[in-house]
Amino acid sequence: MKSPHDNVLRQDADLVRAPKRDEPSAVTLAADAEDHRIAALAALAITIHILETALPMPLPGVKPGLANVVTVCALLLYGWRVAAWVAGLRILVGSLLLGSFLSPGFVLSVSGGTASLVSMIAARRLIPGLSAIGHSVIAAVTHMSAQFLVAYWLFIPHSGLLHLLPVMLTAALVFGLVSGTVAKHAIAHYGEV
Repeated sequence: MKSPHDNVLRQDADLVRAPKRDEPSAVTLAADAEDHRIAALAALAITIHILETALPMPLPGVKPGLANVVTVCALLLYGWRVAAWVAGLRILVGSLLLGSFLSPGFVLSVSGGTASLVSMIAARRLIPGLSAIGHSVIAAVTHMSAQFLVAYWLFIPHSGLLHLLPVMLTAALVFGLVSGTVAKHAIAHYGEV
């Protein structure tokens, strides 16, 4: 006697069987030009991110943020979706390669990266014609502010930390200007990547 579940089980088995040699796969993913562009930009950003870790840091938590140059260029040349993919892949893959995935540094990186990306997207919509330097400064200051708030709320809830805020924001402003200048020249020189 057949159970009503026999037919369902047979259908499920057909879904998970391996395709035959001459049969095409059930799932085919084709990469388009935008996928290749995202991959190339993300690879560049990840490489810069990893190389940046070898630079000596003047203060804990202060880095030049040169990998953000790629995100700024992606946003201004290709739009927010490409920039979001590049930033997200840089943070995720960079943390996996450096061994900091799910560490406090990863949490700070995600919070800063998300805040800076959202602020750049908002600035692009609210301030038409804003330069790469303007986007980079906004991103750097927002990134540092978000990291500082998360560090204060989650890791170091001590008022003494607030004494570092002016120094950190000044460093973010300076590095934002430097990264923005590099992004401006990269866009002018290379245009479409």
